[in-house]
Amino acid sequence: MRVFFLLVIASFSFACNRTNSVSVPSSIKNDGETATLFPRETSQTELVKQRIEKIKETLKLEPPILSAENLDEFQTKAQVAAIKDVRFIENVRDENSKEALFNQIFAVNPLRDGDFTNATANCKQSKCYRVEMYNFAKNLTINAFVDVNANQVLAVNKIPNTQPDVPQSLQNLALDIAVNSPEVLQTLGYKPDQKDLLMSATKTALNKTRCERSLHLCVAPTLVKGEKALWTIVDLTDLAVVGVRWTQVGNVEKTVTERRIEDEYLTAKYCETKTSVEKNGWKLDYMLTNSDGLKIEAASFNGKPVLNSAKLVDWHVSYSKNEGFGYSDAVGCPYFSHAAVIASEAPKVVELVKNGQTVGFAIEQKYVSEGYPNPCNYSYLQSYEFYNNGSFRPAVASLGRGCGNDGTYRPVTRISFAGEQNTLAEWNGNGWKNWISEAWAMQKPDTIYTKEGFQFKLSDVSGQGFYVEPNRGQFGDNSRGDFAYLYATKNAEDRDEGESDLVTIGPCCNTDYKQGPEKFIEPAPENIENSPLVLWYVSQMKNDDTKGKEYCWAEKYVENGVYKIKVSPCNSGAMFVPIKSEGQK
Repeated sequence: MRVFFLLVIASFSFACNRTNSVSVPSSIKNDGETATLFPRETSQTELVKQRIEKIKETLKLEPPILSAENLDEFQTKAQVAAIKDVRFIENVRDENSKEALFNQIFAVNPLRDGDFTNATANCKQSKCYRVEMYNFAKNLTINAFVDVNANQVLAVNKIPNTQPDVPQSLQNLALDIAVNSPEVLQTLGYKPDQKDLLMSATKTALNKTRCERSLHLCVAPTLVKGEKALWTIVDLTDLAVVGVRWTQVGNVEKTVTERRIEDEYLTAKYCETKTSVEKNGWKLDYMLTNSDGLKIEAASFNGKPVLNSAKLVDWHVSYSKNEGFGYSDAVGCPYFSHAAVIASEAPKVVELVKNGQTVGFAIEQKYVSEGYPNPCNYSYLQSYEFYNNGSFRPAVASLGRGCGNDGTYRPVTRISFAGEQNTLAEWNGNGWKNWISEAWAMQKPDTIYTKEGFQFKLSDVSGQGFYVEPNRGQFGDNSRGDFAYLYATKNAEDRDEGESDLVTIGPCCNTDYKQGPEKFIEPAPENIENSPLVLWYVSQMKNDDTKGKEYCWAEKYVENGVYKIKVSPCNSGAMFVPIKSEGQK
């Protein structure tokens, strides 16, 4: 799953001259303006006409929800149960006028271990499904967790300003709109074939249109042509192309080695079941999630609980500091997921060796786009490092190549700590100052650290816990520092604060703290003293294709008559060091 955002400059090409809007009772107020459901001008392909008619029919229903089709018996039961639940449908009409708003069920999938929370714990012994609905008017994702054996909705989650994975029917519609767009035809000089367009499930936003800040559901089918990539931004709420944009992707070799992935094996062994590890005093479980990468759970060291869980929620990738466009990726299982970059091999447990001595072990997971390392294809490496002294480091790396040579990568890692009475403190140069409420902070060039390099301290009432050592390039992995945002949120027992598998929670191209985790803080930060805590860590890495200085980059070269890949990774991640082992106050 990817989200794309674009900030426009004067030279940008738009398809915004719209007239003759279709009059239907389906608009709401959005930022002081009326958000019209249908386009004022569209090519009106047959698929677009069918979509409009289907939307009109749906708005007459009670409730106004377009149901998913071609479901099996259990999926159907889950969908029906969800639609009957008042919590699930409470936003399907405008609060004031009671006009129908357009809602669509995007997916009904079996619950996996990565979705289990306190509210869905019974699903381990029952048959449960996750029903994902998108409210087009409010740009709202609503998830229902349904026990079909008991015919009961166990929980309902609402995530504002997010969209679920785009179903295949809407991907096909986006491709149809893109290849028939006058803007695309005029830019290319010919009508492209749908099979040549990449990333039709890539969700999008575009400044000065309804796509901005994801107010509309938009996707970005992309065509690589020579050393450029043409991005076509399709608004699936307004059913129209709202912009096209070229990016530079560099030299491209046409021959790509066929990727061989045992998807069924990976899914059955690592996406549907947990794997346990007990090594060097550490004990934990891990599994691949649909779209939150490799997730670890129930991690303890020498019998003491350390982590409830940790996972990789998003990869935000923005291009061009001035124009600000890019993708928001998800990584995960090869099946039952619209993750843009999927697991390419089984997780590996490897030894960590320093100066010839084994100092710990790591669990590594690699994700690869099918066309990697060609432009607009990505590869990521996720690693959980566990050390013999009780330290640990959730690390992530981009292996390039991406869709441009001016990219900034911002991976979003969520870490839920064990214990019910934790407190976070920040070093101010003279001592540790406790955070009273949920908040965020940024690692800057002038950030003050302790002499050991610590910026934060998370401790329980006994004083035990961990120091947080952000990456400044000191870990021997050729990184250039994280310049990271750190967020602290309360892990409320009565709410799902991001523990279940998440949709992409943040935009690709915000340069401020609004990377997604702030959704669990604003608008009313909670007190976090002596509380169960979650830390979110968002590093920022700038790619570079300068010869001899490559970073977050990959390219093919010929050796002995065959193609090989040169990878210049950018690594990130903070180290968590036990307080007791360092003897610090």
